[in-house]
Amino acid sequence: MKWHCLLSIVVTMLPAATLAPADDKAAPKSNSAVKYVRFQHGKTTAYGLVEGEQVRELEGDLFGEWAKTDKLHPLDEVKILVPSPRPSKVIALAGNFRDHLGDKPAPPTPEPFFKLPSSLVAHEADVVQPKETEPVHYEAEVVIVIGKRAKDVSEEEALDYVLGITCGNDISARFWQKNDVQWWRAKGSDTFGPVGPVVVGGIDYGNLDLELRVNGEVRQKTNTKNMIHNVAQTVSFISQWVTLEPGDLIFAGTPGKTQPVQPGDVMEVELEGVGVLRNKIVAEE
Repeated sequence: MKWHCLLSIVVTMLPAATLAPADDKAAPKSNSAVKYVRFQHGKTTAYGLVEGEQVRELEGDLFGEWAKTDKLHPLDEVKILVPSPRPSKVIALAGNFRDHLGDKPAPPTPEPFFKLPSSLVAHEADVVQPKETEPVHYEAEVVIVIGKRAKDVSEEEALDYVLGITCGNDISARFWQKNDVQWWRAKGSDTFGPVGPVVVGGIDYGNLDLELRVNGEVRQKTNTKNMIHNVAQTVSFISQWVTLEPGDLIFAGTPGKTQPVQPGDVMEVELEGVGVLRNKIVAEE
């Protein structure tokens, strides 16, 4: 099944995040959702706007100045790439859903840790199960995509610095997570950061259904209103100490309990209004 057939239609819409297009014609309407995609078509790698069953190629940098072009590509003829090609940092939250914490108390502030940018892979890319550890776990997450430089921003203005959100899967090697001092390989090994397929702005980030399926079976299901710390709170808090740059990604935590997956299993993260991120587990050769 082609990924674009699975994209959800947004019903509730809020003003889109502040962007930096090259001209007024390039700016999305403030009262509607907008879907951005980074893609490859032939020898061309570019950003685009998803318009129905087509992608409108953009000229310039999505995280800087850009403008629409007249070039249209059928969705089923493009290869979807990681939305942010070179983020300066990838941050993730620990314990941001109460049902993931068990008996532990909810943290009074967001609890960030770092993943590695080199862990990122795109929609339909394989996730590699390392030989040296037990089977990895999935973690369905909302991923916040930073649109412009954010330092010491308030909660009230934080969403102005968010380009949009996308789907993420914080792949986790629990054996290393429990036994290593740091989570550098438990959370940051190559292919442990699937993200995509599109970035969506102009929707209510605080009331979206989030679901993960393994081979079609639902394993996680929640709504973003159940986050302990929402998108604005998370961005504001992190920006007090760590400057967020355009293209940086923040994995916003996972709900419920997770289980191991095996080589051959197909994981699907579906986020309302965004779409479906699909990745397969393969064994390390």
